[in-house]
Amino acid sequence: MEYDLPMLMVVASNTIYNICAKSTPEQVNPFASLVITYAVAAVCAAGMFFFTAKQKNIFLEFSGTNWTAWVLGVVIVGLEFGFLCLYRAGWKISTGNLVASISLACVLLAVGLLLYHETLSLRQIIGMAVCAAGLILIAK
Repeated sequence: MEYDLPMLMVVASNTIYNICAKSTPEQVNPFASLVITYAVAAVCAAGMFFFTAKQKNIFLEFSGTNWTAWVLGVVIVGLEFGFLCLYRAGWKISTGNLVASISLACVLLAVGLLLYHETLSLRQIIGMAVCAAGLILIAK
């Protein structure tokens, strides 16, 4: 369960995320919507910090972070804005995220190989080829 629960959380959250992104009213400026999104996220994250942390000093925890927290904040806005634009451009919920996820999986295999020196098996290479073929079929 310790292994499966995070995956279930990712799949459930990502499903709801895509439904919300697809359902965001087009007449609303996407950044106005994202301000609300991140205000709610900040409140939830702060609440979870105080619920889970042994030391309740959030500023002490802030001092232990590095560049990744700042870059992740910028990248998440790009991700959210990208998905809002993706759906507003007419992508279907059934294919937009699928194409993005397959493309991401292929890119992350290369990132794992180049940046983290992970091994790439023949099975993974074949999987990337199958994904590429799938992307071509979906895009047609």
